[in-house]
Amino acid sequence: MAVARKSAPTRIIKTDTVSLFRVILPVSDIDSAARFYSIIFDRPGERVSPGRHYFNFAGAVLALYDPRADGDSCDPRPNQEPVYLAVSGLKSYLKRARLTGYVPLDIEIEERPWGETSFYITDPSGNQVCFVDKRTVFTGQRRSK
Repeated sequence: MAVARKSAPTRIIKTDTVSLFRVILPVSDIDSAARFYSIIFDRPGERVSPGRHYFNFAGAVLALYDPRADGDSCDPRPNQEPVYLAVSGLKSYLKRARLTGYVPLDIEIEERPWGETSFYITDPSGNQVCFVDKRTVFTGQRRSK
């Protein structure tokens, strides 16, 4: 009778890593979108093509993309879900967002049930963006109380 041999457990060696480096915000007017976000971010960003304006944050780019200005034949559609940005100085971001004239004055900073402190805005092209206090970012790991 043959004796079954136990095989050694398979080891998976991960040699690659994944990092998020660009998020696209579709916009209908690249110039007004660049002004809007330049006010909120308190930096000018960089026009990289007629229809793309980049804001580089620690290696990840928030890319404003106006397909018509870039010569593409499609119309922009806002993202279906919010883009989340972790920031220091959350109150300053809210103050600058209000200065754009597009953000209602009754938008307030709130603590969310999952523990983040944040506020949401909708940009002139219809994209939702959530600004989160960097100290309260929740990435799925439960916090001990």
